[in-house]
Amino acid sequence: MTGAVLLVLFVAECLTLLNLGNVLTLHVFLGMLLLGPVGLKIGSTLWRFIRYYTGSAAYVRKGPPAPLQRVTGPFVILTTVAVLGSGIMLIVEGSGPGSEPWLQLHHMAFLLWALVMVIHLALHVPKLPRMLSGRADHARHLLAARATRWLLLCGSLAVGLGLAFATYHLSAKFGGSHSIIP
Repeated sequence: MTGAVLLVLFVAECLTLLNLGNVLTLHVFLGMLLLGPVGLKIGSTLWRFIRYYTGSAAYVRKGPPAPLQRVTGPFVILTTVAVLGSGIMLIVEGSGPGSEPWLQLHHMAFLLWALVMVIHLALHVPKLPRMLSGRADHARHLLAARATRWLLLCGSLAVGLGLAFATYHLSAKFGGSHSIIP
C-alpha cells in the first residue's frame, strides 16, 4: 500500500519538473508530503531486513528478497534520502550563493534516484499480478494487519501533510508563488 502511494506521489512530483518555474511551490509541497510515506517505507523495509536476519520464523519463511533487490535496495534508500535531504536543504538555504552546491547535489541525486527507481520498479512489475490477486494464504494475514497498515499509512500521510503545509511558503525563497495550486 505504501509503495502504491509513493508511486503516485513520486510521479506527481516528477511531473512538476516539466514546468518547475510555474509549479515550484507545488514541487516543494509534494516533496515535503513525501517525507511521511518515505519514512514509513524505509522503516518497514528496515524492519523486514532486521526481522529476517535475526531469524524471525515468519520472515525467514517468506524468504529474502531476490538477489538484485538486495543489491539495489540500499541504493533506493540512499538516493531517495539524498534527493529529499538535498531538497530540504535547498528550501532551508533559499536561493543565493550558498544554495548552488545543494542544487547540484539535488540534480545529481535525482538522476541517480531515477536510474535506481527504474530498476526497482522493473523488479516489482512481474510481482504485481500475484500481489493484486490476494492469494488465499495471505488473506487471513492481510485482514489481521490491514487496520494497522492503514493506520500507519494514514499517519505517515498526516505527518507529510503537516510538514508540507508548514513549509510550503519556503518556496518563495526560490520564486515560488505561495500557492500550491498553480
